[in-house]
Amino acid sequence: MREFIGGVVAAMGVGLIFAYGLLHSGLVPANADAKPSGLELWAASTSLQATLRSAAPKGPNPIALTDANLYEGIKLYDQHCVLCHGTSRGAASAVARGLYPAPPQLAIEGVEDDPEGASYWRIKHGVRLTGMPSWGASLTDQQIWTLALFLKQMDKLPAGPRAAWIQARN
Repeated sequence: MREFIGGVVAAMGVGLIFAYGLLHSGLVPANADAKPSGLELWAASTSLQATLRSAAPKGPNPIALTDANLYEGIKLYDQHCVLCHGTSRGAASAVARGLYPAPPQLAIEGVEDDPEGASYWRIKHGVRLTGMPSWGASLTDQQIWTLALFLKQMDKLPAGPRAAWIQARN
């Protein structure tokens, strides 16, 4: 048994030395215009999903689903999100086209199926190693929940808010 544990420790040590050497060789790209590896995509996605499962709020959104709150969500989105996440037509800005990884264009790749708590968490805390900043120091919890409400309803807005969404930054 002692030899087995020693072998496992040695294999882990060799693996760490190999990974260290690989990173220092420059063979793992750090440029924003390179396609990410499968391992990189897997690690980032796995980490984010695990964090959302454990840390995102589980209860209902405390902001009521009203036209006034949807209008406010559209206004907040237009002020803080459109630069990276696009307009109602899905038009990506020059900034969004240059970010790595590319931010989802929410009119096309929406988050309507995500729990509002997950959207709230992403907005409040940001997502590491992406361009998604933490808005927790800039927006109130009420504003963040209002954005999460709008994002959840984005594909099924009532007529008035839908017209405002189509007009925002288009």
